[in-house]
Amino acid sequence: MTIILTLVGGCILGAAVTFGVLKFLEKKAVSKKMKDAHIAAKKIINRAKKEADDIKKDKIFQAKEKFFELKNKHKEEVSQRESKIADIENRIRQKESQTSTELSKNKKLNQSLESKINRNKQLETKLVAQEKELEQLTEKKVKELEIISNLSAEEAKQQLVQTLKDQAKSDALSYVQQTLEEAKLTAKQEAKKVVINAIQRVGTEEAIENCVSVFNIENDDVKGRIIGREGRNIRAIEAATGVEVIVDDTPEAIILSCFDAVRREIARLSIHRLVTDGRIHPARIEEVVRKTKKQIEDEIIDIGKRTVIDLGIHGLHPELLKIVGRMRYRSSYGQNLLKHSREVAKLCGIMAAELGLNVKLAKRAGLLHDIGKVPDTETDVPHAILGMQWAEKYGEKPEVCNAIGAHHDEIEMTSMISPIIQVCDAISGARPGARRQVLDSYIQRLKDLESIAFGFNGVRKAYAIQAGRELRVIVESEKVSDEKAATLSFEISQKIQTDMTYPGQVKVTVIRETRAVNIAK
Repeated sequence: MTIILTLVGGCILGAAVTFGVLKFLEKKAVSKKMKDAHIAAKKIINRAKKEADDIKKDKIFQAKEKFFELKNKHKEEVSQRESKIADIENRIRQKESQTSTELSKNKKLNQSLESKINRNKQLETKLVAQEKELEQLTEKKVKELEIISNLSAEEAKQQLVQTLKDQAKSDALSYVQQTLEEAKLTAKQEAKKVVINAIQRVGTEEAIENCVSVFNIENDDVKGRIIGREGRNIRAIEAATGVEVIVDDTPEAIILSCFDAVRREIARLSIHRLVTDGRIHPARIEEVVRKTKKQIEDEIIDIGKRTVIDLGIHGLHPELLKIVGRMRYRSSYGQNLLKHSREVAKLCGIMAAELGLNVKLAKRAGLLHDIGKVPDTETDVPHAILGMQWAEKYGEKPEVCNAIGAHHDEIEMTSMISPIIQVCDAISGARPGARRQVLDSYIQRLKDLESIAFGFNGVRKAYAIQAGRELRVIVESEKVSDEKAATLSFEISQKIQTDMTYPGQVKVTVIRETRAVNIAK
């Protein structure tokens, strides 16, 4: 028991000692931690102070930099303002100097003007005195002259005027006489120029070709017979003649279309025979067309022979005879080509006789000048060149060939017959009624004539009459005088001549009238 108590007491004592040691150790550790914490706190405080010092230094440095920057800017602004003020001061000084110089100049000018005015006043007084002296001297001289000549001043003036009039009349008469002599010398040359200009302006170019013929029938039942079953008859007619047969709703008419007038004539006569006979079928069509062709060919040759016999032309090649006959079935600008060629041949013969040239050659060239317009096939060669080639091929003389090729200036003229052919061709084509014109172009030409007249001041009305060969212009008497009317007529004619193309000539008549109207009540 005692042992147990001793052990228990020893344990308790040991525990107490242990607890005391632990307490001491804890206190020591706590004090150490407190020391460490105090040291760390001091370090943190020192570091914070150091950082604060650094930040304070940076801010102070930045504030100094900003201060210096603002100071420099202020200095620059001040310097700029000072420079501007200096410039303004310089300008003001310059202006002051300029104004001072101008004022000095003005003073000098005023002084010089005053001196000039004084001089002018002195000169005026001198001039007045001199004028008075001159008047007195003039009066003296006039009196002396009147005494010497026994004439007054008015009588002497009249004699002088009369002498000048007589001298002017003599000078004018001599000038007129000289002008008349010069006009006589140059009249022939000027007349030739006028004729040549008129000839060059006569020929006009149109593009009108006959390419259709109308075949009249008694009733529309014939159209069905011409067409035939399933169109076999009309196909046979077109194949045999080379003509397009147009059967439409046109009452009692059938249209034949082809550029070759001879083919159209063959087709027309063939259809006429078929309709008259009543038998219309392909075999009969071919037979009738063949016979009609033979008849037309014979008729063409007969026409050519009769033409050359009427004109007194001999030795023409048979092929040229056929071509002349074919011209009977061709029209040019609405004018029958054979009639035109016959007319040209007669005109050429007359003109050649007047000029003392070969009449037969002129007639020959006049008749053949348009043979190139009746080719068998389509060609792009101009008709004058084609006709010249045919004439050379069939043995015509060089003068005739050149006249044919040159009558539209396709080649150069080498003989005197060539211009005669050109002139006579233009005369035959340009005479009134020879050729037809498109209605629209004709009306447009009249409108153009009237519009040219209205383009001048003072024109009240303008009328194109005589098929466009005369233009009558009515002007306002208040705006246009008699002399101006003559000038206006000339100006309008020149404007028409330069701006328009027309056959023949256009006469311009300007009418000016003055009316005085009063009413009796």
